[in-house]
Amino acid sequence: MTADPIIPKTARIGRTSLVVADLDAMVDFYRGVVGLSVRRRTKTEATLGTSETPLLVLTEDETAASRHREQAGLFHNAFEVPSRAALGAALDRIREHWELDGASDHYVSEALYLTDPEDNGVEIYTDRPREEWPRASGGTVQIGTVSLDLADIAAQSNGKTTVPSGTTVGHVHLEASSIRTAREFYAETLGLRVQTEARSALFLAAGDYHHHLGVNTWNGRSQPAGGRGLAWFEFVVPDDETLATVRRRLEDADIAATDRGDSLEVTDPDEISIRIRTV
Repeated sequence: MTADPIIPKTARIGRTSLVVADLDAMVDFYRGVVGLSVRRRTKTEATLGTSETPLLVLTEDETAASRHREQAGLFHNAFEVPSRAALGAALDRIREHWELDGASDHYVSEALYLTDPEDNGVEIYTDRPREEWPRASGGTVQIGTVSLDLADIAAQSNGKTTVPSGTTVGHVHLEASSIRTAREFYAETLGLRVQTEARSALFLAAGDYHHHLGVNTWNGRSQPAGGRGLAWFEFVVPDDETLATVRRRLEDADIAATDRGDSLEVTDPDEISIRIRTV
């Protein structure tokens, strides 16, 4: 039985963090291709984002093993830009400095896909107006995939070399070992709303967004997460009351969490680390 969603619509994804082997190369990619700005840099760590908001933390660990093909983990981090003009500029940067893996119109959004220097998936997308999103009779959002008109996107470009204010980590998409156990954890325990579900994919959200979290089993990942790649990602909830409710849900499910007062850290069934904090 599915519990009622308890994560409010004002919740969102915060930062996401990667363990990397070559910090310089990864900073160059996320700055020059994705268009993020470096907010803080040390010898072994960099935080990138917009001029106002940190979005991505890169931590260098030359001893970390590569992620094995059987291991769960990141499918992609998805950076949402606020306009088609910004998406067109991202396409310009990808074409000039990198390689585009694919592009899709998902009915709710228009998206570009690429892969960073250490094989982490990256999506850059912009949402369509909410009133255009297709919905099922129960109100859930229906996500699809058709080809994207790249010529039209390119024509919208504003030519900027950095992402604008208002860019966020719109969603995180994971590769899991089981849709059933992912649903039990993220929907029935954490309290996200299931928006779209298929045998091998699941899309969940806070409130009526199309998805803050995607989960798939397309590549047959059967082992726990590990090695380089995703270290953790954040859900940001609006208040202490919501955090307390999540805390109780975890306790009721006998799921251990590290409690830091204004935040919780918990691992999902595939040992992927999630940080849940207040604004």
